[in-house]
Amino acid sequence: MDKHLNMAPGHGAPAMGDDAALDPVCGMTVDKVNATARDLVAEHEGMTYYFCGRGCKLEFGDDPGRFLDPSYIPSM
Repeated sequence: MDKHLNMAPGHGAPAMGDDAALDPVCGMTVDKVNATARDLVAEHEGMTYYFCGRGCKLEFGDDPGRFLDPSYIPSM
């Protein structure tokens, strides 16, 4: 089963519609289709995460746990 992240960081409620997600690093709204086309997607523990840009994707890849911690507050 393919799981996709569509949750607000640190919250159990859906963040937005099926075509958008929140970048877990900076909190920006990301179009899933555009992010996928630009290879701004990462898988972690069976979940798919979408990013606004390469920098956020690289930061997440270095330490996913930091950005998935419920106490983390995304900022640009």
